[in-house]
Amino acid sequence: MKVSDFNYNLPEELIAQHPYDKRDEARLMVLDRENKTIEHKIFKNIIDYFKTGDCLVINNTKVLPARLYGVKDSGAKIEFLLLKQIEGDFWEVMVRPGNKLKPGIKVSFGDGLLKAEILEILEGGNRKVKFEYDGIFNEILDKIGLMPLPPYIKERLKENDKYQTVYAKYDGSSAAPTAGLHFTEELLKALEEKGVVIANVTLHVGIGTFRPVKVENIEEHNMHSEHFYIRKEDCEKINNAKKNGNKIIACGTTSCRVLETVADEKGYLKESEGDTSIFIYPGYKFKCIDNLITNFHLPESTLIMLVSSLAGKDFIMKAYNEAVIEKYKFFSFGDAMIIK
Repeated sequence: MKVSDFNYNLPEELIAQHPYDKRDEARLMVLDRENKTIEHKIFKNIIDYFKTGDCLVINNTKVLPARLYGVKDSGAKIEFLLLKQIEGDFWEVMVRPGNKLKPGIKVSFGDGLLKAEILEILEGGNRKVKFEYDGIFNEILDKIGLMPLPPYIKERLKENDKYQTVYAKYDGSSAAPTAGLHFTEELLKALEEKGVVIANVTLHVGIGTFRPVKVENIEEHNMHSEHFYIRKEDCEKINNAKKNGNKIIACGTTSCRVLETVADEKGYLKESEGDTSIFIYPGYKFKCIDNLITNFHLPESTLIMLVSSLAGKDFIMKAYNEAVIEKYKFFSFGDAMIIK
């Protein structure tokens, strides 16, 4: 199967540049796999596609304000993007400009609130650094860091929490699990009042989520790895729903990837932690999830391949082309779909 099979024409003006003022008033495209029908709704209508006993699985990762702008001792401007905490105050970071940051160089951020020393140049050009600061690292990040918005968003974000789900809990992501941005606390409460069970997974989204597929044959693609965990009580919620014949509805491709990584052949889960590099593309047989809530993804991306594996490539491409005609908003701050 070729990468070009997953291409579609997207006018630039349909790439959402800012979040909705009211999260649950984004548009919602409803894809019915059995009847091959497409409906157009508003996201708050999603409650109509849940039944009592169904289980909604959400990813409660929290995005770090991981983009830092600082200066070297010489006064030269430097940009850091935090990628991964190696241990304690040691981090892997992406740097710009790379040719100016050799081991031993020191950088200051936020008028000295945070300092870093370059320790090592890693494979791929990233740097291992050690941070120095007084106080609590995450509180300093909240003061001086910016959200690491994807490259297709050109406008500056006015409020950091707009790129954060209302249920974000555990720091560690370089990008938001964007399907979840549409949920409000009120909508989640309404789902629970309907008898929907809400379970959590945690998958820390890496910057690799934006990495393009560079091989023409998708089966040769080397998928990036991301860290996840799922707790015992959440496994029990999902397993019980499945035993009772209810649907497992994953919110976002990140939740989907955790569930499909952990599930046994019958779709049941047990408490797990690890790294997943699962690559889901057409031909994959889903073990755990029944339905998927997701945003509209980049052409030729691994994520459009994932949704195509659930709904069928031809049906997804038809839906995407209809979304363009109907002027849906695309990508991180854009509209949503539910595949049922």
